[in-house]
Amino acid sequence: MTTTKRHTVVDSPYGPLTLVADDGVLCGLYMTEQRHRPPEENFGPRDDTLFDAVEKELEAYFTGELKEFTIELRLHGTPFQRTVWAELLKIPYGETRTYGELADALGKPSASRAVGLANGKNPVGIIVPCHRVIGASGSLTGYGGGLARKQRLLDFESGTSLF
Repeated sequence: MTTTKRHTVVDSPYGPLTLVADDGVLCGLYMTEQRHRPPEENFGPRDDTLFDAVEKELEAYFTGELKEFTIELRLHGTPFQRTVWAELLKIPYGETRTYGELADALGKPSASRAVGLANGKNPVGIIVPCHRVIGASGSLTGYGGGLARKQRLLDFESGTSLF
């Protein structure tokens, strides 16, 4: 089965975000200098017409009007990764969970390390809120977009700062 990838780049309070669609369905949201960012040639040709709904939801999120994204996603990963990403979508806006709590929620209490690895490979940052996962001590640990971005997102969602 062949898919058609397209991408665009949109501005955000974090700088440019690259949005990638697979047959018109969002499958990637990447920040500049993001760890695990695929090579640009994997994003397909630029197409600024496919992403209106995503752009509107991101804009509403960044203005504080949107707390939960509703756009369709196509998340490519292993079955375990997709399970972890589905659990991330259950973390409410403004709240955090530890890697251990996510592992417990998945019925795999000894898998917090594997949960962390899957979290780090999340292909749709911000929308799939991997930034809401913190270390057991409450510390910020690992974020593909960088810890400063993670802190800004958490501060924004908790109402302690604006973008």
